Amino acid sequence: MNPLLLLSFATVYGAYPFPDITVAHIEEAIHAGMEAENKAVAAIVDNPDAPTFENTIEALETSGELLERATTLMYNLLSAHTNDELEDLAQRVAPILSEHGNNIMLNARLYERVKAVYADYKPKDAEEAMLLKNTYEAFERSGATLDEAGKQRFREISAELSKLTLQFSQNKLKDTNNYYLHITDEQELDGLPELQRGAARENAAERGLKGWVITLHAPDFVPFMAYAKSRKRREELYRLYNTLCTHGDQYDNFAVVRRIVDLRREKAQLLGYPDYAAYVLKHRMAETPENVREFLQNLTEAYLPAAREDVARVEAKAKSVEGDDFDFQPWDFAYYTNLLRREQYDFDPEQLRPYFELGSVIKGVFGLATRLYGITFEENPNIPVYHPDVKAYEVKDADGSHLAVLYTDFHPRDSKKGGAWMTNYREAEGGLHGTRPHVSLTMNFTKPQADRPALLTLDEVNTFLHEFGHALHSIFAATRYKSLSGTNVYWDFVELPSQFMENFSTEPEFLNTFAFHYQTGEPIPQALIDKIISLRTFNAAYSCMRQVSFGLLDMAFYSLRDAVPEDVRAFEKNAVEPVRLLPDCPEACMAVTFGHIMSGGYAAGYYSYKWAEVLDADAFGKFQETGIFNTATARSFRSNILSQGGTRPPMDLYVNFRGRKPTIDALLRRDGIKK
Repeated sequence: MNPLLLLSFATVYGAYPFPDITVAHIEEAIHAGMEAENKAVAAIVDNPDAPTFENTIEALETSGELLERATTLMYNLLSAHTNDELEDLAQRVAPILSEHGNNIMLNARLYERVKAVYADYKPKDAEEAMLLKNTYEAFERSGATLDEAGKQRFREISAELSKLTLQFSQNKLKDTNNYYLHITDEQELDGLPELQRGAARENAAERGLKGWVITLHAPDFVPFMAYAKSRKRREELYRLYNTLCTHGDQYDNFAVVRRIVDLRREKAQLLGYPDYAAYVLKHRMAETPENVREFLQNLTEAYLPAAREDVARVEAKAKSVEGDDFDFQPWDFAYYTNLLRREQYDFDPEQLRPYFELGSVIKGVFGLATRLYGITFEENPNIPVYHPDVKAYEVKDADGSHLAVLYTDFHPRDSKKGGAWMTNYREAEGGLHGTRPHVSLTMNFTKPQADRPALLTLDEVNTFLHEFGHALHSIFAATRYKSLSGTNVYWDFVELPSQFMENFSTEPEFLNTFAFHYQTGEPIPQALIDKIISLRTFNAAYSCMRQVSFGLLDMAFYSLRDAVPEDVRAFEKNAVEPVRLLPDCPEACMAVTFGHIMSGGYAAGYYSYKWAEVLDADAFGKFQETGIFNTATARSFRSNILSQGGTRPPMDLYVNFRGRKPTIDALLRRDGIKK
């Protein structure tokens, strides 16, 4: 029996029975799910009763549960634990799923029923109003108002995009796994901490090689660029990393990028928008491309002078070591930044690792949620998982009631894409006492070694807090409708709960709850905490402008009103030139691996990270005013923001919590730009 076809799973909390599910089961469930949803839609359309909120809008909301169950599993595993069979399936069904979705959204009779309810129904509350508005506008934005020729072209675009975005991600993952730095001369590891040497040794052994292997995954790449004295090897690794998917082979993404951007532009113009950015931003807090460009320009004016000073200080440090004629290049920046940080602060980020043992960090992060909100986390080995690395936890509310299932998956492997993310295997619906969510945190943290546990960097602790903030957004969902629950909010609001959590990483009251030396048990010294706090402004302007450059590239692609120029690399360099801070590497190209805006959900939306930073700094200001563990403030944050999902306009939610609209002042102060 195919487990996915059952009405419910006979597992703890109805979790996916991962070990019992095959790729063939997923494929069968996808086709059965499409058939079931088609029947449900036909029942709505053929209903002889007049259209109502219940028999049309709510019925549509629940019409595709089996299909959602199967596709959720497929897409999540494609990111977290993929294989060739699953990737082949995804490529096969992508156009079929696209066509299926289009058949629903382009169903004229269904649209007429939705339009009738939208015109006549008076919602009972804000949540009903938002579901009605979202449903109606989804049809408009999916081509329901187009003529038959337009609808046909919309179908073709959607089908092709579904395949191309998958191809983009698969090319990036496979090319990342294809390339690595193989070192056989130990002198070329000079400067690299022993932890990274051990990891490189194990990487080589896994590949049947002698010596050491530095992969292009972040836990290997980032420390090597920061610590390795061998400039030749740093340059080699930098060029490998920044030329992925550019080699003219089967994993080259240049043509894929051009086609994705062109098709999105065509889709937007088909629907009457001048460009894709205008189409996307109609459903964002920022509202228009002009507002986004103004926002990025304001950040540039505030931060660029300080960012140039940041880079100048690093280059001066390099020349003080290498001589005035030293030709400073991008592969030097991280290395000499690290030397400068050591000189200015007598600080090496590696000093923190012994205090950030993964098990202790987990207790600290979970304990933070317990202290703020009263919720608890208990590992349950009886909940099935999709890989031995994964652990599953029961999350309980302060009153002991069940809130969620939380999966954690912390370390890199060849079957997992790079980066870190939070996702749902099941959305919440029916309020706090209805169906509760199943949430997953997936990372690529430093792996344990034979002689030591996983010891994290401060950046990895921040990443954990960030993704955990997304998880809390889903865990606390108290909405009736799953399409409005948790992180189903505007993209430039979704990063508020995640980035908000990062603020705790420099708070002594938080660090002192978990940061103990993994060997001695000694608490993290106050002197190190002081350095962490002071370092918050170190190169903060540079980091901001780096994010702004990504936002500018995103907007450059999606503000196009004509075809993407043939030379994607040149187009990219022109887009980011106003904020370029490091020397150009001619062959480098980010667009071909920029998954956020090509295969993720951030097309015409990458600015939202900085947008949400303004919100998170301002929101954390209230905690600083009342006490960072103030439970009343935390309750307000939970009730006004975390539990509400997308049930109300995000600015309304924010004002309900903060008592006013946000200002940029808190961010400028946090980054040391403004006193």
